[in-house]
Amino acid sequence: MLKIRVMPTLLYKDVGLVKGSQFDSTRRVGSVLQSIKVYNLREVDELVFLDIAATLAGRRPDFQLIDDIADECFMPLTVGGGVRTLADVRELLAVGADKVALNSAAVENPALVREAAEAFGAQCVVVSIDARRRASGGYEVFTHCGTRATGRTPADWAREVEGLGAGEILITSIDRDGTMEGYDIELTREVSRAVTVPVIASGGAGSYEHMEAVLRQTEAAALAAASMFHFTERTPREAKLHLQAAGFAVRL
Repeated sequence: MLKIRVMPTLLYKDVGLVKGSQFDSTRRVGSVLQSIKVYNLREVDELVFLDIAATLAGRRPDFQLIDDIADECFMPLTVGGGVRTLADVRELLAVGADKVALNSAAVENPALVREAAEAFGAQCVVVSIDARRRASGGYEVFTHCGTRATGRTPADWAREVEGLGAGEILITSIDRDGTMEGYDIELTREVSRAVTVPVIASGGAGSYEHMEAVLRQTEAAALAAASMFHFTERTPREAKLHLQAAGFAVRL
């Protein structure tokens, strides 16, 4: 059985880290390197770094920034934002990313998922899925930082990218993002039961109990959180101790 991973998420925009609610990320929360140095000391399993401005601005990832981050990061690092081509994936891995997250580009060019998996291995390819609940029921996948509807359902899209070679899926609830009211369990359940690859639950974590709840009611293999670690005294280490006490296998 895979051990449950706890993964802080860093959202980068322009010159620093930001965090908001429901993808309206305008509040500054500090510097990248300072946060990474803190997480190095807090026994974090993995770190997710997403440049949320790159795709909307139509620019490539900041490879020099990722190189600087990787030099300071002593844990596995997943990087996303602005990735559009196989060359982008190759360069991110070359400068120190352990995994690359594909989101908008995967929807626009699904073949990129297969190309990346064949070139670098499925373990390097994370497909990030952002979803919002429809007023009529069910969920819809959005791209470009939650601004473009795709007409796809997250479970169907997850199955498709798994078939293309994705090694992992990061499912984020746009509705719950930044609210600290708990993960969207229904959304996470639908996606995690649709595929066999590991699924990372994201969006809404505000307490250790929220983490426990999504693990008990879904097939999620990992937990991503941002606001919970930025704005409260809760830590990844304490989250894992709570989950261990609740009966889950974690990395300590």
